Amino acid sequence: MESEYLLEEPAKTYNIKHRAFEFSKDVLSFVLSTKFEKIVYSIFDQLVRSATSIGANLVEAKAGATKRDFLNFYIIALKSANETKYWLCLIRDSIQSDKNKVADLLQEADELSKIIASIIISVKQG
Repeated sequence: MESEYLLEEPAKTYNIKHRAFEFSKDVLSFVLSTKFEKIVYSIFDQLVRSATSIGANLVEAKAGATKRDFLNFYIIALKSANETKYWLCLIRDSIQSDKNKVADLLQEADELSKIIASIIISVKQG
């Protein structure tokens, strides 16, 4: 039995966990296809860590025992999304890479952070 976030989805899904999973795959694909010097390895490593942390924390939130647990995992996911935007901007502005792909990833990271922030606000108000 496959977990819900591992199922194949259409190109643009509205389930936040699926969308974060697809984003993680896109970031991994980007990093694997980018040639970079050893000196900037840590930047790409941080990008992978923060991008994959988004979805991992959203999945963990589902297992949260309380509303507070749920919110804490979503807040961590939001922080990871914002960190991911930082690394993508740094790559965009200082490292030879596919600028169009970085722009697409940056847009998706921004959309994910806005959706997650909206869910956090909604849960806090509810």
